Amino acid sequence: MRFIMLTVLIDMLSIGLIVPVLPALVGRFTGSPAAQTHWYGVIAFAYALASFVGAPLLGALSDRYGRRPVLLLGFCGLAINFFTTALATSLWMLVASRVVGGGMQANAAVANAYVADISAPDQRAKRFGLLGAMFGIGFILGPVLGGLLGGIDLQLPFFVAGGLALVNLGYGVLVLPESLPPERRRPLDWRRANPLTALKSLAQLKGVGLLMGVLACAGLAQFTLYTVWVLFTTFKFHWGPTQNGWSMFAIGVVAALVQGVLLGRLLKRFTAQRLAVMGLVSSTLAFVAFGLVTEGWMMYAVIVANVLGNTVTAALQSLVSSAADGSQQGQTMGAVSSLNSLMAVVAPTMAAPLLGLVSHYPAGDWRIGAPMYFCATLQALALIFAIRHFRRSRQLRLAAVTTGA
Repeated sequence: MRFIMLTVLIDMLSIGLIVPVLPALVGRFTGSPAAQTHWYGVIAFAYALASFVGAPLLGALSDRYGRRPVLLLGFCGLAINFFTTALATSLWMLVASRVVGGGMQANAAVANAYVADISAPDQRAKRFGLLGAMFGIGFILGPVLGGLLGGIDLQLPFFVAGGLALVNLGYGVLVLPESLPPERRRPLDWRRANPLTALKSLAQLKGVGLLMGVLACAGLAQFTLYTVWVLFTTFKFHWGPTQNGWSMFAIGVVAALVQGVLLGRLLKRFTAQRLAVMGLVSSTLAFVAFGLVTEGWMMYAVIVANVLGNTVTAALQSLVSSAADGSQQGQTMGAVSSLNSLMAVVAPTMAAPLLGLVSHYPAGDWRIGAPMYFCATLQALALIFAIRHFRRSRQLRLAAVTTGA
């Protein structure tokens, strides 16, 4: 477990470095806030579309050839992405570099499959939480460093991120062990590597049902937030890369504490289903608050208050993983990643125009929060789907017990 946790930590640190500065880098090639928002949405869309197509293929390849070589390929993709972005001299170069990076990078899905390989079913929720903690720590350190480095030069964080991707590649080659033994590997089926086929197989997985709707709505809300966070805070509070880096630092601290420390204790008191419901309630309220706050410091108060919102992802991943057998973990986690990538494709097409419509309002205006209210609506829908799914599952279990008796 410690090997894959370190891999994910370095991976997310490198990704976190560029988050506060990429919108500003796009702004170098545009002449207005509306154009900046539009082109940032195009770049986010291109990356997500490439990841949507590539994730199930890489997940299927990891089921056939093992997790380790696919992770190494992902590190190469990240390095290429970061270095070419740093050297970009036009918008089309930014778009092209993100397409290459998105197509080769499915590390999150493969890392989740890696954890599923080495964990008993009753350990998966906790270990997915530990993996989530590494994501959180990466976003504790990465955006702060990226914001500070971006204050020196907007291209510097990309060079540092590319260097970290190469460090991870060396670590993977020399240290990271393979988690999938040969006897548990399965032949490569190109039909299953199709992203739409992968989504269909996930929907047909016994025990998933309406969880597909929960994953879709929650994922769309999260990717909408990722798409607009930096530009939203820039327009509403006039934050720059450094302030945005510190705000992401706060998000990472809370996520790491919840998923790395509190989640195990919460799972002793509540089921994964109950945690998912409570987390969706919390995140719905948090999105409304993000849109309404009028001062920058209030964003930090909402981040801290939304403790339970950080349990949703681990709880849902555990429920989906438990519905798949041991030989399908890579494909299943690849399909979940593909669904997330599809939501990441959709998010910029909705979030960027929505933010562009309100970007002309004065700083502090509540209407700039339109993308956040959209996220709150999505989380409320996810909550409804989750409650219906868990009630239906409980009724089916009771019916099965009654029939068996």
